[in-house]
Amino acid sequence: QVQLVESGGGLVQAGGSLRLSCAASGRTFSIGTMGWFRQAPGKEREFVAAIRWSSGMAYIADSVKGRFTISRDNAKNTVYLRMNSLKPEDTAVYSCAAAERNIATYFRFDDYDYWGQGTQVTVSS
Repeated sequence: QVQLVESGGGLVQAGGSLRLSCAASGRTFSIGTMGWFRQAPGKEREFVAAIRWSSGMAYIADSVKGRFTISRDNAKNTVYLRMNSLKPEDTAVYSCAAAERNIATYFRFDDYDYWGQGTQVTVSS
């Protein structure tokens, strides 16, 4: 089992920045891919970013490309989502996820094995 705990969400004005963290514990050696997804009220869960745990290869959704970056610190078993130039439409609950393999479909939320509890990000206009 892998446990994931997100932190770093909050209220920020449009144009501001936040950094989300996702700390993994448990069978972290089994992690292949980690991802960030978000879900706004009344909308479907949306892929945001993913990263290969060993190589660091990163994937960013087109909707946030150029504003968001994903990184990881293997020593701390933590993945980060740096969010710059935030917009009101970025408001959502952001959740991190872990898969026990290097999944090709890193953008599909149902291909992940473990999920955090989510952290709220609210961007005011």
